[in-house]
Amino acid sequence: MTRARRRRIIRTRRTATGLALVGSISFLAGMTDATGLLLTGDFVSFMTGNTTRAALAVSSGDIRHAAVLLSAIIVFVLGNAAGIVVAHRAERPIFVVLCCVSLMLALASMMTLQDLLMVRFYMIVLAMGMVNAAVEHIEGLPIGLTYVTGALSRFGRGIGRWIIGDRRLDWTIQVVPWGGMVLGAISGALMTRLVGAQALWLVSVFAMALAIVALFIPRPLQRRFNQKIGASGPHSARAR
Repeated sequence: MTRARRRRIIRTRRTATGLALVGSISFLAGMTDATGLLLTGDFVSFMTGNTTRAALAVSSGDIRHAAVLLSAIIVFVLGNAAGIVVAHRAERPIFVVLCCVSLMLALASMMTLQDLLMVRFYMIVLAMGMVNAAVEHIEGLPIGLTYVTGALSRFGRGIGRWIIGDRRLDWTIQVVPWGGMVLGAISGALMTRLVGAQALWLVSVFAMALAIVALFIPRPLQRRFNQKIGASGPHSARAR
């Protein structure tokens, strides 16, 4: 086997592993978003929708609902930040991030008292922000896990480039997170309609199952799916 062929095989395996992860985690995000929407009436990962709904709430004078949605956006951003910090410090970033997400969803599922429902909403939003740090890119191509607007935009632009003569097809992978999100949302909606708030338990179990599967992914490969932290600032030149 030539060295070039060996490299192609390794790259193909890396890509396949990454796509399986992206599809599975997007499925988890779709489940959670559908469950959260049915339980709370608001999105837990679709912050574009929450931004628009917050603006509509302000325009209609519903300041309380606008504040809830704007707070959710802040919590989502903080969840993303926390996920990056956790992934950066962990030896097995995907496993640890998914474990944290599973535990937060489990805690949220136990908050059934009326006084805790708002806390439950923010816990789910925090978990959905954090899960984005599990996989950030595949072979250099950016991937969104809890939102598909960017994926669909990249997919559409890829079609446009193909029409004008660019025959690269790497943009086609963007359909994976969209497909995972759709199937997950259908599953989450069905579960919630069948078992109500207990669906959050099932989503938490699914997240933990994904975390356990991630244990079998070699550590160097896990880190390839996250952006590398480079040195910056006035001391970076000396460090190099």
